[in-house]
Amino acid sequence: MNSSMEIERQFNRSSAGSYDEHANVQKMMAEQLAEALGVLDVTRKSTPARVGSILEIGCGTGIVTSGLVEKYPIASITALDLAPGMLRAAEQRVRGSQPADRDISFIHGDVEKWSATAPPASFDLIVSGACFQWLQQPKQTLQHLRRLLRPGGVLVFTTFGPTTFYELHESFMEAYRQNGQQPQRHGLTFQSGAGWREMLVDSGFTHTHIHEDRLLHVETYPTPKDFLHAVKAMGASTSEAAVAPGIGRRRLFVDMYKAYETKFSVLGGVSATYELLMMQAKVPNKDRDSDKF
Repeated sequence: MNSSMEIERQFNRSSAGSYDEHANVQKMMAEQLAEALGVLDVTRKSTPARVGSILEIGCGTGIVTSGLVEKYPIASITALDLAPGMLRAAEQRVRGSQPADRDISFIHGDVEKWSATAPPASFDLIVSGACFQWLQQPKQTLQHLRRLLRPGGVLVFTTFGPTTFYELHESFMEAYRQNGQQPQRHGLTFQSGAGWREMLVDSGFTHTHIHEDRLLHVETYPTPKDFLHAVKAMGASTSEAAVAPGIGRRRLFVDMYKAYETKFSVLGGVSATYELLMMQAKVPNKDRDSDKF
């Protein structure tokens, strides 16, 4: 798995315009997240106006951030991201539409380290869009986030499920087989909704819920190479696996492209599947009767 420094470099590279240009699925997930927040009371007795403090993890270029500042007009908002370039883009997107004294903080930090030392019970709501798939220690990080939420506080996040990019993985497997080599995984391995729910429960969250148990979205790209270019522009990489001796990276990718086009051609190019998950969980309320969504 990529280190946090590698991920930071990837997203800094993507922040100079290419991310928003290619991140169609992330934008859709941001809209779904905003819609979910539109019907979510942080506690049974709360209203958006009473949400005092919000943490956004992996704010990126500020797509979700801009929605949070509008929906929660008096809440203090802390927007965290690993990549300084992304933070600058988010701040530029958000600041211009808000009063100068609006309490919005943009923090450069790795959530896995930052959450371990941040003050406890600091937030009513923690939100994250298309970020948690990057966590190297997800269960430990969820435990830290549970500690940061006040009683009755809510965590809502979107991420990608294990079916994501199955076409790419099958095409790589075919390329390895054609060359008589043991297949290797290229790119991230995505956690299932059930896996996330188990980690949330183990971390002390209650009322865990998967908004979409299995929502598959298919994008079309002109060629497999265009698909990989779009993925790279969004900050990810699919080529970090070591190539087995005797194949060579160029040959492996040529064979993978051929397998991809043979198996997954559609009208207008080739398909790429994204499995979209939205998870919601709550910290137990001191008043057990109101410990509901």
